Amino acid sequence: MILISKYIVPKGYLGMTIFPFMILKTKTLKGDAVLINHEKIHLKQQLELLILPFFILYVFEFLWRLIQYKNWDVAYRNISFEREAYAKEKDLEYLKTRPSYNVIKYFKK
Repeated sequence: MILISKYIVPKGYLGMTIFPFMILKTKTLKGDAVLINHEKIHLKQQLELLILPFFILYVFEFLWRLIQYKNWDVAYRNISFEREAYAKEKDLEYLKTRPSYNVIKYFKK
């Protein structure tokens, strides 16, 4: 389910996903197939990890990357879940063939 809220989505971001909701900053972003695919990848990741563990791992890895890189944007871009989503967001067929263990390979980088 897609919700629109410029107040929930953090400044500097276009959207975020908290299962089962995809929250976009503006209504026009509903037509951005790449962004929607990116967020759908996050939905799949969240389901795969039974939702709560996804967020625990996400926050833990973000904090680890922030210590590692000392830069918010670089830390965010290097979270394994974000690396997968950014790497595959333009492949609109990706979710049809994505193996369920795929996120693990992004932790190794």
